[in-house]
Amino acid sequence: MKQIFNFSAGPAVLPKAVLQRAQAEMLDWHGSGMSVMEMSHRGKEFTSILEKTEADFRTLLNIPRQYKVLFLQGGAIAENAIIPLNLLNGKSADYVVTGAWSKRSVEDARAYGDIRIAASSESTGFTEVPAFESWQLNKDAAYVHICTNETINGVEFAGNQDLVLPDTHGVPIVADMSSHILSRKIDVTRYGVIYGGAQKNIGPAGLCIVVVHEDLLNQASALTPAVFSWKTQAENQSMINTPPTYSIYIAGLVFEWLLAQGGVAAIEQQNIAKANLLYNYLDSSDFYYNNIQVANRSRMNIPFRLRNEQLNDAFLKGAEAQGLLQLKGHRMVGGMRASIYNAMPIEGVKALIAYMTDFAQQHG
Repeated sequence: MKQIFNFSAGPAVLPKAVLQRAQAEMLDWHGSGMSVMEMSHRGKEFTSILEKTEADFRTLLNIPRQYKVLFLQGGAIAENAIIPLNLLNGKSADYVVTGAWSKRSVEDARAYGDIRIAASSESTGFTEVPAFESWQLNKDAAYVHICTNETINGVEFAGNQDLVLPDTHGVPIVADMSSHILSRKIDVTRYGVIYGGAQKNIGPAGLCIVVVHEDLLNQASALTPAVFSWKTQAENQSMINTPPTYSIYIAGLVFEWLLAQGGVAAIEQQNIAKANLLYNYLDSSDFYYNNIQVANRSRMNIPFRLRNEQLNDAFLKGAEAQGLLQLKGHRMVGGMRASIYNAMPIEGVKALIAYMTDFAQQHG
């Protein structure tokens, strides 16, 4: 059987061990006689799943007790509206635009108040994070919003151990980490809010995880619906309505798998090795290229282009024949994109490079 490597940006590849475990437990979870899909979200069985999932997530990111962890629905796009509802409270907010997703965040948030663009790299084609000294931050802003990894454009806030962040002079940082959460070590205490859709590096679509400091739970607009209120959800263990139970269960299995790999620090070293392998190949090639500034190249989402784009269709057709799937770039930017999340083995990157080498030799 031909080996398949799925480079989709999301929904994305999951660890094989997780899928096998879910398969084994599909009809009968731990002798309960029920599938997780069938359980009451308030029953003791699912309550135990939720509690362990949160505990493992806290362990992986070393989340202090003064932060609440919420398991919500609607993905990161829903949070674009939920964030200003919970935090603006008549103030303004600063947004930094480094790609398509942070630009979308601005567009969605503007319906709820005064949203300022403090910095943007759109004029240079979203190939970098603007230098921090160019950011025009308001010391009285309710929060500063950033997207620390742009899935479409392949731009990441860089750093060796922690993501490099500017001094916001006490204004809380709200970070969309959808496409690289759990891929590298972070200092949670540097943020007021961290959020992300699960379908890239955590589990299946349908779940959004929000990590919010308890000091930010009392600022919501009176118009905030209860289901969108972080405070209300925190007080009800994310169960003011039925949560995405099966997505939470799979996320819990992924967290167990990550812990078994050695945690975030260990998986980060694997991610560095995978990204370096592909970037080094691209930089040595006359046939392909990546135009993101080296200091801001994403480890998770690596866009690249063929210098002769008339060969794009042939490249994709040949890749699929080799079991290398979902390499077509986002429709907004074109080209190619290899998403190499935690669950992508280094063998997948090596197989991609071997195919790219062969294709270039045939068509160069």
